[in-house]
Amino acid sequence: MTQIKKIISMVAAFIACAASSHAINLSDDWRYAPNGHSIYDNGYVDQPYMAVLPDGRWFCVFTTAEGEEGSKGQHIVSMLSSDNGKTWSKPCPIETSDGPSSSWAIPFITDYGRIYVFYDFNGDNIDSLNGKKIPRNDMLGWYCYRYSDDCGSTWSERHRLPVRVTACDRENDWKGKVQIFWGIDKPKRLANGAVAFCFSKLGKYMQDMGEGWMFRCDNIQTERDPKKLDWVMLPEGDYGIRNANFGSVQEEHNLVELSDGSLYCVYRTTLGYPACSYSRDGGKTWSEPDFVRYPDGRPMKTPRACPKLYKALNGKYLLWFHNHSQRGLINRNPVWVAGGVEKDGKIEWSQPEILLHNPEDTTPETGRYSYPDFIESKGRYWVSETQKVKARVREIPADFLEALWNQSVTRTATNRGVFFEALDIPKGGKTINAVKLPKLDKSSFTMEFVVDFKKLKKGDVIYRGMNPFGGGTELLVGGNSSIALTLSNYRINFTYCSDISSISEGKKHHIVLIVDAYARIVSCIIDGRLCDGGEYSYCGWKRFDKTMTDVNCWASTSEIGVSDNLKVDVVRFYDRALSVSEAVGNFNALK
Repeated sequence: MTQIKKIISMVAAFIACAASSHAINLSDDWRYAPNGHSIYDNGYVDQPYMAVLPDGRWFCVFTTAEGEEGSKGQHIVSMLSSDNGKTWSKPCPIETSDGPSSSWAIPFITDYGRIYVFYDFNGDNIDSLNGKKIPRNDMLGWYCYRYSDDCGSTWSERHRLPVRVTACDRENDWKGKVQIFWGIDKPKRLANGAVAFCFSKLGKYMQDMGEGWMFRCDNIQTERDPKKLDWVMLPEGDYGIRNANFGSVQEEHNLVELSDGSLYCVYRTTLGYPACSYSRDGGKTWSEPDFVRYPDGRPMKTPRACPKLYKALNGKYLLWFHNHSQRGLINRNPVWVAGGVEKDGKIEWSQPEILLHNPEDTTPETGRYSYPDFIESKGRYWVSETQKVKARVREIPADFLEALWNQSVTRTATNRGVFFEALDIPKGGKTINAVKLPKLDKSSFTMEFVVDFKKLKKGDVIYRGMNPFGGGTELLVGGNSSIALTLSNYRINFTYCSDISSISEGKKHHIVLIVDAYARIVSCIIDGRLCDGGEYSYCGWKRFDKTMTDVNCWASTSEIGVSDNLKVDVVRFYDRALSVSEAVGNFNALK
């Protein structure tokens, strides 16, 4: 009779889970992509780059077309906002849609208020190669600029940047008679008064044999006659910023200046990692590019997507990337951001946080967020982005960024949201009253453990709140020196495994598992280091299905540390998703 009651109870639980709807209110999460304020929607919208005008209004320039990227009518426009990006004026064409293709504009506002916009312009109307029509011509031609002295109402005549013909051009499909390039880097004010920005040349149509170059102008802040602007293209010589071992695709170079005047450049590859290079002589020469790395030497991961740098007014840095090593033009959702601080003449990057997500749209066509721009005003921060159809802007909470920048020095543990805590579990484990976890259609949760692993044996229980008939949550020692979290709602079993070799025998580890119900992503931080998949997996985070709601076991007890091979010192469950920075802070507090 007892067995029948158990079966009836499980059936009832199954029906309840099946009927449950994902009721998380995504409008409460500033990271949720659709919560941003709309800048513009069209068939194609790209690189919504912004700047703050002297009167406090925002200026935004972007590339657009009625059709898809590279289609006829592609041109650049500008808009203004008087309310921090909540609403925008009508687009003002900088180049017309019925002229040659104009694309990928980047803005710069001088100290005296002039707006410069630099962009690709197919001034010779190149539309064929070896007598055959080419599918796209928006990366061909001239590097041009216009300026406005009336906040974008009218624009000057067109001027050209002196793009030197180099080996990359001479070896391209047109043998240097046509240049192939584009830029995603906003001009930066340098400490010596000059202005600099990177762009990428291509040695083969349409997007192969890329390398980075930089323009520097020493007098743009003071000289108002464009014919007298002193443009210099760097590095010196015939070859740009690239590493011959990194393959054909090396593009979308962008830079920041360090406090000692050094320049730091980051760009994308198809190796699964962004590359970086330093210049210690103002851009004349550059170090051989290496992968962007965490302080422990691990390479940061991103696909063929723009890794965007930003230097804040406080002298610290941000890096937008995607935290996985798949190699194509794919999976730009979610977006991750790392904070950077200078150390010994280089940038040291934090463990990253999710900056932007949309769990309801992960398709390559519309769920690929990229080409961001960061701006700040009066101590507040915003980021713009596009998925090629919709451009948006949203505010980033300042404390979110401060936590990233202070990650390595934070020694304070958080207890906000703790609803269960158990300390110093006896060797061999302990059975307790069942812990009831928040339902994932209502709230996130986080599981934190300090475990001393005397011996690693697959299947050993760190925590189990699992019904033997299915349903519940458990954390076990996994294979290959990992841990394995299983969430089950009777219908679906979801298993997340940490990185291979992320735990060690004979060592005490701090483990935090974040079950983020808004992003529908599980991630894991072990000893202050976010799992990223290592060399055996393309990422260290994993999505769970929206039907995964109630992961309680419907049993009367839970188990902690049921094994002689390990000892659990600390268990804490939180009724919210800890930030990665909080998880790192909790680990640092143990030191």
